[in-house]
Amino acid sequence: MKETFASPNNGGEPEIGTPSRAWRARADAWDFLGYALKQLAAGSPSLRNHDGLLKQIRRSLALLDAIELYWAFPGLPAVAQLRTTVGAGEYGKGLDLVENVKTRLCGATPATEQTQISHDRNEPADNDGFPEPSEVSADRPKFEVLVVDDITEQEAEALKNDMLGQRRPADAFSYEVNVVSSFEDALVALLINPDIQACILRPGFTTRAGRLVGSDLKRFLARYLDDDLDELRPIDRILRLAEKMAELRPEVDVYLVAGVAIEGLAGSLTRRFRRIFRREDRLDLHLSLLAGIADRYETPFFTALQEYSRRPASVFHALPISRGGSVVNSPWIKDMGDFYGLNLLLAETSATSGGLDSLLDPHGSIKKAQELAARAFGADKTYFVTNGTSTANKVVHQSIVAPGDVVLVDRNCHKSHHYALMLSGAQVAYLDAYPLNQYSFYGAVPLASIKKMLLDYRRAGRLDDVKMITLTNCTFDGMVYDVERVMEECLAIKPDLVFLWDEAWFAFASFHPVFRRRTGMAAARKLDSEFRDPGYAARHAEQAKTLWDPETGEPVDDEIWLRTRLIPDPSKARLRVYATQSTHKTLTSLRQGSMIHVFDQDFEHLNGEAFREAYMTHTSTSPNYQILASLDIGRRQVELEGFALVQKQADLAVSIAQAVARNPLLRKYFRVLGARELVPAAYRQTGGSMPLGQGLSALEEAWRVDEFVVDPSRLTLDIGLTGIDGDTFKHDYLMDQYGIQVNKTSRNSVLFMTNIGTSRSSVAYLVEVLVKLAEVFDTEQRTLGPRGLRARDARVSALCSAPPALPDFSRFAERFRQDGMTPDGNLRAAYFETYKDGATEYLEPDELARRVAAGHEVVSAGFVTPYPPGFPILVPGQVITENTLAFMAALDTREVHGYDHDLGYRVFVEGHAGHPLGADPDAIHRRMATTG
Repeated sequence: MKETFASPNNGGEPEIGTPSRAWRARADAWDFLGYALKQLAAGSPSLRNHDGLLKQIRRSLALLDAIELYWAFPGLPAVAQLRTTVGAGEYGKGLDLVENVKTRLCGATPATEQTQISHDRNEPADNDGFPEPSEVSADRPKFEVLVVDDITEQEAEALKNDMLGQRRPADAFSYEVNVVSSFEDALVALLINPDIQACILRPGFTTRAGRLVGSDLKRFLARYLDDDLDELRPIDRILRLAEKMAELRPEVDVYLVAGVAIEGLAGSLTRRFRRIFRREDRLDLHLSLLAGIADRYETPFFTALQEYSRRPASVFHALPISRGGSVVNSPWIKDMGDFYGLNLLLAETSATSGGLDSLLDPHGSIKKAQELAARAFGADKTYFVTNGTSTANKVVHQSIVAPGDVVLVDRNCHKSHHYALMLSGAQVAYLDAYPLNQYSFYGAVPLASIKKMLLDYRRAGRLDDVKMITLTNCTFDGMVYDVERVMEECLAIKPDLVFLWDEAWFAFASFHPVFRRRTGMAAARKLDSEFRDPGYAARHAEQAKTLWDPETGEPVDDEIWLRTRLIPDPSKARLRVYATQSTHKTLTSLRQGSMIHVFDQDFEHLNGEAFREAYMTHTSTSPNYQILASLDIGRRQVELEGFALVQKQADLAVSIAQAVARNPLLRKYFRVLGARELVPAAYRQTGGSMPLGQGLSALEEAWRVDEFVVDPSRLTLDIGLTGIDGDTFKHDYLMDQYGIQVNKTSRNSVLFMTNIGTSRSSVAYLVEVLVKLAEVFDTEQRTLGPRGLRARDARVSALCSAPPALPDFSRFAERFRQDGMTPDGNLRAAYFETYKDGATEYLEPDELARRVAAGHEVVSAGFVTPYPPGFPILVPGQVITENTLAFMAALDTREVHGYDHDLGYRVFVEGHAGHPLGADPDAIHRRMATTG
């Protein structure tokens, strides 16, 4: 697989390849130039090495010619000047130029300079135009502005000089300007240059890029470059470009600068542009560029907390630790202040005034911070949660579900959902995900299974009882749903169905153009737009003719519904979508910082009060201000650099997978599982195992058409050939020996994940550690005797063979079910049945297995959750089967919640008054009817 970002075409001119690796290829090129020029300047290479270095320098410069076209700094002038300098043999001067660039690219300025490097062409330029320091402060955040207009080089230089001339020392931010000439170039620039934070569109740009675009980018951009672009009026082409930019990078501010009567355009263009200017409004444009960044940079609560901590105050309230009062003067716990720092103590307070706010009743800084978070994540409303997504899930369930409501839920979901459904009194209908028995964990729930269950409820006359569906997206192991299609087809059967997407591991996805489309909020917004399209209503009407009997008005056979890609009635469908995210898991936040995102068309009408009460129920009256502040600052980060960080996160994961696949020693013991292993062929139209490794276009195609895809930043490493189980490998090898923390394990796999904080150094360290371990395994094999080899082969065989199949949910005991036609059961009734004296007993595994084999109906009295896989194998009221017991017996895990290693399983006593053998069935049904 190619690693280069740019490669020569047949004519020798570099062309742009895979954009997801641009950041890495660019950094490597400048690093290599620094290394090579240092060698040449020192005169150390031999003649042969001298010529080889020059050849490699030319290749690096050719690569940068393709990339730097889309950056303002250092840009093409820097590459041209460096080429001239090297051609003249001035290697020392060239090295100085490269070090200047590398320092800026690392986010700092040289220690001897207190100014920002920039293109300031109003000042005399040394080095024939190479970027030199200007008199703009170095410590302010920097960004780039992209201007799209087909103008000459001289006109472009004049434009840049004019814009940069507006900058002032008092500006809060600094920017550089780059100009590209075409629609296509503008999209390429947004994809490969994450420093672009604002775009200025001017009439006159062309359609196609002047340089060759590589096959990967060409395929990806084909969906954005419509065939009719050249035929559009200039204003329509501008509007089309603005729309496509918003699809790729919605956080970027887009401005229109025109020379026509803009007053007539303003009313119809406001939604697409932050503001419209005439060309002479240079100062207003400059100030608007800064204001746009300031809007995203704003952190209302974090700033308020900082300001509060700087004010003197006397505390006659709770919290002795506030202002450090109980710490800084203590002779015994001063080390706490030394470790955490004074700012943390100064910011600890119970106050909700003085610029602060109440999380339970926000009207000031917290309210504003939540509104900004809703904007960032594409929600109508966002709520901060300071005690994790477990609590966020309970809030949503309680607000939506009343006792007796049926909720369809993935049995493989986080335990917080099971407990929330128990507390709410829901009738729970468990959905089974497809199993990955070889690796002892589940995938995701097929859409066909969801549709079938909804149709079963319709056929039983209970569809009105179904209130909500809860699914995990993405799953612990990285399986991602086609969220839009799931909601679309479900709404065709049940138009008022409420969706809860548990995106605890997926908060980062909103900041990448491919990943975003499979988030709950983005899919809801897209469906909302489609439902308002008259063409969508026409397609629904046409399909309805095939799904409903015209004479009886009844639906046709369920099999036809299952085979059809369903289109809901947009006049009836209501988009009621909730997403819970563990911000702290994948973005910047302190532990337990989470968010609830809401896109609910009936929120104020049907759920507003219930949601507020549920939020009050589960939210502490003493929320952690540091967590709230970190959520605020984390939102700022992703609105300004989320695209860069997420792109880097995914690319680094691919680099790990490629390192494992290419190293013969690593391949001997390890294998990274991809889509081919984790997603059955029935749920994939594409064939790639790791699409991003093939390019951005392959990733986009898979995420557009496949029912399930795998989050590329999650790497499931098959370790079966080592002969070591996942739990031992995690603790005894990775953590204890090398300090490497991993996400989860199964009996024969370890799950690694990259995140926005992962560095190239940490990736290199991980690969290095895997190589060292592989060398150890090799050495052990060579030194083992016949008996040791047989024992090792037996361990490998056990780990590489399929264990007992993962148990599907069996069923609820009859007394906890509503009827015999539908599968839902009352978790709460079962849970609280255990409170009755004498209702339960403990059975050791052998005795339990004997009773089950003898045909007794043994019912679980509690949740039994082994880690891994981390979901309840048994829930209260569930009938225990031989398959479940066989799976539990084969598990080799240290941690099983709800199972007592001394006493065994907690089950309901047969013959007890609450048990079906000792209770009147009519009385049971009467009691169930009034439960709640």
